[in-house]
Amino acid sequence: MGTKRRTHCFYALFFLLVGFQDSVRGRLLLINKPDPNDPAASARWLVSQNSWGVLNTISSDLGGAPFGNVVSFSDGLPGEGSGIPYFYLTTLDPTAKNALQDQRSSFTISEYPLGTCGKKDPENPSCAKITLTGKLKVLKENSKEAELAKSALFAKHPEMRGWPKGHNFQFFKLDIEDIFLINWFGGPKPLTVDQYLHYKVIGLVDSL
Repeated sequence: MGTKRRTHCFYALFFLLVGFQDSVRGRLLLINKPDPNDPAASARWLVSQNSWGVLNTISSDLGGAPFGNVVSFSDGLPGEGSGIPYFYLTTLDPTAKNALQDQRSSFTISEYPLGTCGKKDPENPSCAKITLTGKLKVLKENSKEAELAKSALFAKHPEMRGWPKGHNFQFFKLDIEDIFLINWFGGPKPLTVDQYLHYKVIGLVDSL
């Protein structure tokens, strides 16, 4: 192999590795995907691994129709996830505006963006998905939980630090009331909110 070709191969490999590191930076990594027979582990894994999902609210402008929106989230600092999704939303966007009038919401996350579903279709039951339903609540400014949400979100999404202050961004959390989890064939897995929130996540390593 000539020197020029070796150089080209080196740079191709370099940019491939940089791209891979960039794709996982800011999220928690697990050595192994949890056993599908452990629904609490699967649910907490999905939430801790992901950085975005679809947040659904009741639209005040569409006569009460559901409105879904892609949003970024975090459930805690690296290695300290609580399972509770926190959001940084602006009232210039319908999602926050809707929640301030009607807190009923649901948040859906898929395993597919993590790259662990292989060539399976996102709707394949073995490509896990979870919908958390509850109330989307704005956090009191300068409260301990608002500071926790800020630290968690800015750690996973550093760009948020520079978002316009004049756009009325506020910290929200989803107060979970119900969990719908599909991680294998045979229908949704039974999982209570208490089981989900009190599951001890182990095996997490810091993000790159």
